[in-house]
Amino acid sequence: MKLAFGYNRRVLHVDLSAERIEVENVSDEFYRTYMGGSGLIGYYLLKMMKPGIDPLGPDNVLVFAPGALTGAPLGGMCRFAVGAKSPLTNAFGQSEAGGFWGPELKRAGFDGIVIRGKACKPVYLYINDGDVSICDAGDLWGKKTGEVQDAIRDRHKDLAIRVAQIGPGGENLVRYACITNELKHFNGRNGLGAVMGSKNLKAIAVRGKKQIPIADHKLMSEISKKFGSTVMENPLTRGLYESGTAASVLGNNAAGILPTKNFRYGEFDRAEAISAKAMNEKILVAREGCYACPVRCKRAVKSDRYGVEPRFGGPEYETLASFGSLCLVDDIEVIAKANQMCNEYTLDTISTGMTIAFAMECFEANILTGDDTDGIELTFGNGEVLLAMIEKIAKREGFGDVLAEGSKRASEIIGKGSEKFVLTAKGQELPMHEPRGKYSLALAYAASERGADHMVAAHDTMVASKDQYGFKEIMPLGILEPESPTVFSNLKVRTFAYLSMWWSFFNAAGICDFVPVPRSSMPIKDVVDAMCAFTGWQTSAFELMKVGERALVLARMFNAREGFDVKEDTLPERLFSPLEKGPLSGNSLSEEEFQEALQIYYAMMNWDERGIPTRGKLSELGLDWIAEDDGQGYSI
Repeated sequence: MKLAFGYNRRVLHVDLSAERIEVENVSDEFYRTYMGGSGLIGYYLLKMMKPGIDPLGPDNVLVFAPGALTGAPLGGMCRFAVGAKSPLTNAFGQSEAGGFWGPELKRAGFDGIVIRGKACKPVYLYINDGDVSICDAGDLWGKKTGEVQDAIRDRHKDLAIRVAQIGPGGENLVRYACITNELKHFNGRNGLGAVMGSKNLKAIAVRGKKQIPIADHKLMSEISKKFGSTVMENPLTRGLYESGTAASVLGNNAAGILPTKNFRYGEFDRAEAISAKAMNEKILVAREGCYACPVRCKRAVKSDRYGVEPRFGGPEYETLASFGSLCLVDDIEVIAKANQMCNEYTLDTISTGMTIAFAMECFEANILTGDDTDGIELTFGNGEVLLAMIEKIAKREGFGDVLAEGSKRASEIIGKGSEKFVLTAKGQELPMHEPRGKYSLALAYAASERGADHMVAAHDTMVASKDQYGFKEIMPLGILEPESPTVFSNLKVRTFAYLSMWWSFFNAAGICDFVPVPRSSMPIKDVVDAMCAFTGWQTSAFELMKVGERALVLARMFNAREGFDVKEDTLPERLFSPLEKGPLSGNSLSEEEFQEALQIYYAMMNWDERGIPTRGKLSELGLDWIAEDDGQGYSI
């Protein structure tokens, strides 16, 4: 057998209902077609899952998938994806995380895990250098993440075990529960922690000691040294090291695009109090990073006042905004505590903050009263109320049981016109980026197969000027002219289409968005060369872009099978209304221009007017097997 570089050619299959473990041997051609990450997930979900299943039932398929470059000795090549049918959106569910777990799985001998069924009692998987065990987790069920990680490492007498797990939020099937590894890295969106909980799967503990074979050590070393030398020279990466993602708070506030008071305003009067500067001065104790990465964009914080521990990391920009400006909370120590609570319970901080802000606006409008909310005065700006509601949501206690369903379902329960305060796409809450100031995000939120997602493509502001480093370095993709962030045009749609394929490739390859251009400093050529050096493939940017496009189409075909089409590629009504406050006050999206841009995007992608890929597109991508399956409940 020809030696495999960069991967193991082995995918682990676990049937929890039957307590059966099998290993699938996979060909080189399979990897070059689907690569890993999002591509692997799309393939197995379409192949192994019937349409219409209950996402919280045993028939859901849960896939853990590192990418082709995961584990390479190069900054940012650490990520893995988790996928299943989402209990939040009922659509294709996928979320990526960094840290150390993904490389550890490949070092343990597997390129992915496909999990079916439901265990009859709480269990966890233990993978140790190719050996796999299903272990009893009865004593771990109900415990928070810190206790569980300590217990598993102590049980197996190995402090180097990497643990991906759920907390009580996942066990209690909160529809936006997430998965954490190392207590501070998260597969945050789409409620995949609830899928783990529905399967009685508490954790996957991994230990691997083998070295991942590299095809060209010399070339890989050269690329790694080159990137490492630019980290402090390039302002894009230096800013991530110095301030982390929290740097976006003041920049977005100044631009009028910091989501505030449930997306009513674009400016927060007290943004300074929740900024990177405030974090650095008051609670920061360390800068941390992921596997082999010199950027070190992660924060570790401490607060004696609230018992916040550095082992749980610190709030990212999304969390600072969702628990801060969105809810009008200006106490960074409260936000740090809220972040740690979500880390311990495994709740997605974006959906948690958005759902609480939705309830706060309902309370302000007298749609909700203290009689509905267990006596809690759900007023904007009250940090203690924020912490109380996180606890109730995680435990599904009282009104927390309603909010644990997500804002869209909660509104359906509450009624009374509360739907006008819901800001979701396909049922998933909007991230902390304002489409009324970055128009390509309108396409990203609406067209994303996963629901509202800010990581679908590079944002308008990254490619808005010919003087930007990111724009200059992205030109090899054929993006030659910049465009204003606040216009819809054919050029804007084309740029979004190309960058969505580029970023989709990242998810298949296991690459962090904070390393390559346009968000960071690694040129396209170095990304291509890294793939060649790690795998031994003679590849090109064209092939890699097609891998990204293929992953997008797999996800879209999954949704088509579930009955999704252009009707679900929509935005909340508030985004078509003017911002009430800030530098962009009065700005709104034009619904007519948005709909026209959406149809142009479909045409550019060779999808029909319903947003469904054509037979020709499926054939071009080597996905004829999807069109040939006429028993899946959709038509092309």
